[in-house]
Amino acid sequence: MDPDLALVIGIVIAALSIPSILSALSDSRAPRASALTVLIGGGLILYALTNKPQGYALGEVPDVFVNVVARYMP
Repeated sequence: MDPDLALVIGIVIAALSIPSILSALSDSRAPRASALTVLIGGGLILYALTNKPQGYALGEVPDVFVNVVARYMP
């Protein structure tokens, strides 16, 4: 898997799990599914960071998003 794609998917999955975490905490229940999605997103981000030798700069992340969307959208 392309590290750029893994980074984008990981960030999107982790970001989408935040409302689920807040919902579970506001209902006083354990955020089990949310914790799993955070782990999956974090694992994808870690995979991307370890497989790209020079790593990612924080200012480079928006360019990575645009490049991935341009590459995989027809």
